[in-house]
Amino acid sequence: MKTYYSDVIQFRGDHGAFGFNQGKWLRNSPLYAIYTKQASTLKSKFAVDQQKAMDWLTHISPNFLEELKGLAEGLKLSLDQTIVHFSGFQQEWQNSGCSILTGDHFFVRNYDYHPKTYEGRFVLYQPNQGYATIGPSQRIVGRTDGMNEKGLVAGYNFVNRRHTGDGFIPTIITRLILEQCKSNEEALALIREIPHRYAFNYVLADKYGARHVVEATAQAIRIKEQRFSTNHFDILTDSNRYHLADSKRRIAILEEQPTDLSVEKAYQLFNHIEHEIFSTDYKQSAGTLHTALYDIDTAMVGIALGSNRRPMMIVFDEWLNGKNVWMTKMLGKIDTTEHMPYMKKV
Repeated sequence: MKTYYSDVIQFRGDHGAFGFNQGKWLRNSPLYAIYTKQASTLKSKFAVDQQKAMDWLTHISPNFLEELKGLAEGLKLSLDQTIVHFSGFQQEWQNSGCSILTGDHFFVRNYDYHPKTYEGRFVLYQPNQGYATIGPSQRIVGRTDGMNEKGLVAGYNFVNRRHTGDGFIPTIITRLILEQCKSNEEALALIREIPHRYAFNYVLADKYGARHVVEATAQAIRIKEQRFSTNHFDILTDSNRYHLADSKRRIAILEEQPTDLSVEKAYQLFNHIEHEIFSTDYKQSAGTLHTALYDIDTAMVGIALGSNRRPMMIVFDEWLNGKNVWMTKMLGKIDTTEHMPYMKKV
């Protein structure tokens, strides 16, 4: 068993200052060398059209561009280098798992990936412009899943790396959705507009009762009113990968769940290993790294690191009103010997 942790990051202020603060944090983290290594720069400079990325960010989210400028200053990198490493435009993505279920007022998800990709950061951010958000980060500025102050929740499931296009990876798309949209309707409009790099499902749930799964590729977008998602498409089936057995096994379990499933039962379904949604397949980039729970009605957010654990709960509304979260670090255990590069001794 490996003990691991997630730092709780809290920030209120403009995007430039937030970016600078994160850059200073990253410079003192083992992730700095990994995220900015020369090999990555040499590989990415042929894949990233920096001007196109700048143009899209200026159009879609000038606030996020300001954050990248602040991040560049904090990291002591050029803006071009920062866009290559952190903008999420045309970056690489490895195979991963993940399952998501939404109910009348909740959204629960398992984030499944290789331990070496986890960065152990749970972020609460209240910007001067845009909606405040809460959720785990990925590659510092992206989000694996999250909720915003308007009660919109978003997350994604990987489907395929084939047939890529010029566009953004899902961590950045999820971040932009949460900061800019108050409803599924607005999120769907943004998903239609923004270019997509890879094939992913995006799952959306808002306080108005809307529940959608979006099948998104570089070539097409399809929208379903649906409560659950794993790692394959039902409509854009030509974009599926070849091995779908485990994805379909998990979707079958989710389809069997009653529509009035309680928050507690939904959480246990995902986090308790005996229900066979929580995965320990870490070597194949499909092991569960966190279980996240978002209660849309109460603005309660929970996260657990490892299986069969009680979630650490945060009252997001209290934080929005200025009361900081008391904890600075969350601890957990998973059944792996795989290295987590961000880790310091705990």
